[in-house]
Amino acid sequence: MTKVRTTLTIDPDVLRAVKIRAARLGKGDSDVIEEALRRDLGLDLLDRLWAANNLDEADAQALAVEAQHRTRA
Repeated sequence: MTKVRTTLTIDPDVLRAVKIRAARLGKGDSDVIEEALRRDLGLDLLDRLWAANNLDEADAQALAVEAQHRTRA
């Protein structure tokens, strides 16, 4: 995955907490911040769902159509 450099303005207490967490986990500050953002934005859930997906294209479409029909009156 390609990474992009950016600049943040962040509360010093939040940054301190990031640094502590990073040190405890043996990770970089950027990794801790990115993981937190992914969790908050729900991206980690989407990644887990896609990783667990074992349906082929036809089965996935059939499931989507079935779900659509069930939600309609």
